[in-house]
Amino acid sequence: MIPGPRNLITDIPGLSVGNAQDGVLKSGVTVLTAETPFTASVHVMGGAPGSRETDLLAPDKTVAAVDALVLSGGSAYGLDACSGVTDGLRAQGRGYRIGPAVIPLVPGAIIFDLLNGGDKDWQDNPYRALGRAALEAAGPDFALGTAGAGTGALSAMLKGGLGSASLVLEEGITVGALVAANPVGSVTTPGDRHFWAAPYEIGAEFGGLGPDPQAGLGRALESRKAALLQGAGETRANTTIAIVATDAALSKAECHRLATAAHDGIARATLPAHTPGDGDLVFALSTAAHTPELPEQSLFRIGHAASLCLARAIARAVYLASPAPGDLLPCWADGAANRGS
Repeated sequence: MIPGPRNLITDIPGLSVGNAQDGVLKSGVTVLTAETPFTASVHVMGGAPGSRETDLLAPDKTVAAVDALVLSGGSAYGLDACSGVTDGLRAQGRGYRIGPAVIPLVPGAIIFDLLNGGDKDWQDNPYRALGRAALEAAGPDFALGTAGAGTGALSAMLKGGLGSASLVLEEGITVGALVAANPVGSVTTPGDRHFWAAPYEIGAEFGGLGPDPQAGLGRALESRKAALLQGAGETRANTTIAIVATDAALSKAECHRLATAAHDGIARATLPAHTPGDGDLVFALSTAAHTPELPEQSLFRIGHAASLCLARAIARAVYLASPAPGDLLPCWADGAANRGS
């Protein structure tokens, strides 16, 4: 397995990703779409999820394909980003057709970033416009770190962000991950230098520092984020939401299995993970461009690759976060010089 040419989820042919963000708001939206509708499913392992239209992704539901997936900041307000994407897709004539009616199908999920130092005193919900802007910006290349749905994300100790990574399997199948990392837990080991995902790093995609020899096996649970938010009485202001994708032909049930396997990537990159205060959710999709010769064996490898991509994408999200006025937490890059990196 090697990364694709961009090391992004858009290494899968036909996929496009767009970001839109507001620096004053300290929040934003990320949209994934494709040239044609795609099969998708979802699996939730966090205790405090926020989502829209996810029931239709269950394997026993009749909807065969969707037109886009949305990751958004804004908590419940951010779910309206899906409406903006729906508006944009309808204007393009894209969606499920029933007679003359066109119905774009756009599931989405949100992170809580309402207490991150941004100006949230709006009169009209800004997320519908951000959703449409993100759709209109969609393409093969997109920014990581403090961008899109990761603009206002915070991990336990450092700013979170938007991350992505890819792998190409020996049989030519491509797998990728896209994530907005805003977890209860820490993405870095004590001292904020090394990443928990270091054993899965390829090259120096998030610093090349290797594993922490004094990590302490995750027994310390220090959290700057928790200290900041305890005053607000809020323990659910978190979540890691992600999309994993492949060009292998998968059924909706197989996409559900892929989403389940990919959650291992969250646990490999974040300590702790899947807590009652997280809303950890993973979408999985198939563009069905590649038919595996041995489907069951390929699904095994695709699930493993997706978990590796997601772990790497979470680390990249934090590694690439950039400072902005009013930040409540430092960026990994803020202390890079003092860490000798």
